[in-house]
Amino acid sequence: MIHEGRRRAGAGLKAGLLAACLLSSMLSLPSFASADEYSFDPSEIEKSPYHFGGYAELRPLLYGLDRDAALYQLRFYNRDEGDTLPEYNAALQLEGGIEKGMAKLFVRTHTAYQDSYLGTTSRTTAYEAFVSLKPAPSLTIDAGKKALKWGKGYAWNPVAFVDRPKNPDEPDLNLEGFVVASADYIRSFAGPLKTLSITPVLIPVSEQVNDDFGATNHLNTAGNIYLLLYDTDIDFLFLTGASRPSQYGMDISRNITTNLEVHGEFSQIDDFTRSYIGSNGGSSQTVYDATSWLLGLRYLTEKDTTYILEYYRNGTGFTEQEMRDYFTFVHKAYDSYLSTGNDAVLQRGAAVTEKNYGRANAGREYVYLRVSQKDPFDALYWTPAVTAIVNAEDRSYSLSPEIMYTGVTNLELRLKATVLAGDLLSEFGEKPNDWRAELRARYYF
Repeated sequence: MIHEGRRRAGAGLKAGLLAACLLSSMLSLPSFASADEYSFDPSEIEKSPYHFGGYAELRPLLYGLDRDAALYQLRFYNRDEGDTLPEYNAALQLEGGIEKGMAKLFVRTHTAYQDSYLGTTSRTTAYEAFVSLKPAPSLTIDAGKKALKWGKGYAWNPVAFVDRPKNPDEPDLNLEGFVVASADYIRSFAGPLKTLSITPVLIPVSEQVNDDFGATNHLNTAGNIYLLLYDTDIDFLFLTGASRPSQYGMDISRNITTNLEVHGEFSQIDDFTRSYIGSNGGSSQTVYDATSWLLGLRYLTEKDTTYILEYYRNGTGFTEQEMRDYFTFVHKAYDSYLSTGNDAVLQRGAAVTEKNYGRANAGREYVYLRVSQKDPFDALYWTPAVTAIVNAEDRSYSLSPEIMYTGVTNLELRLKATVLAGDLLSEFGEKPNDWRAELRARYYF
């Protein structure tokens, strides 16, 4: 049942094809040595054509469940998981490249293992696998599966039209790309416009290729025009085709001072369709031009404290009232299940949750703040941080303190906790858990 007035406590490695330069140290010979005793092998400083790396990771989690939350009732209505729920994760990410002449090949795979209340799953995915040709210094042609990484935002990227959405809780993670064909033409100039880059992109969608991008059996076109103008990074981006509604936008980034960077993004999706469920279960759709934008800054102090602050206006999201109506519907469906034993309405709610109300940050307005401190109080290799994500409409939030240790070569240890808080029928207040604790051990090679 719904009780008014209650409260509940509740974001690596950058893909690239650059091989590491191996520099050999030349031995210092005594001054009386003859000239022919010196030797020099050019191959010792040549760039290696091969590159291989990656990481292995273990990440156990513990969830503190909230039995009164709408998403708990939707997910666990016919189960009793107790007050806490463990989950065990492991991952292996491998990447490698080879370069010969004007051709390069890059591959990144990700294997994920999970042991949760749903059972044990294991999946290997090719995040990226593409061939790159450079027939001229100013021209690069790529074909294959690739993450384009468009946008200047840290937690969100409304202009990332050909990328999968980030998880704001872990925005630095590598993401799976799409199969594309693209080119990158770059010119440099001496005036206020220092660099111009033009990047056309083709995205095929069929039942076998990019089937989760949108409607199948279509060839879509995207593009990015980049300018370095008056020391300001500017991108103009677009996506058009029959698989998704037409989208266009721009982003901008500039260093105001050495330690202060500001950035922004703006995008519009034409004829965006959003499905909506009312508090009584009635469904409807609305079609409109969805405008999204983001403003943010990154500031590094003299004491190595980093501040990242962003405001995100999500034009594709649900309003506060629409979110409240949805949570009300779920609570009513759960009450009906308890009295009748019929879960048909709950099943209907679950069907529209994953890619709509259940996606990360499904609301309209958000504020993101992350503060991290390197080597506090001269404690080497330690980096504490805290991250807050706030729904600016309903005032619910997640708060995540963490601490990372990197004192062992190639090993990264991170302990992180997340508290979710919000009123009844608020986004974070209706999450299935009040808190989450996790330990991540990641070894790079």
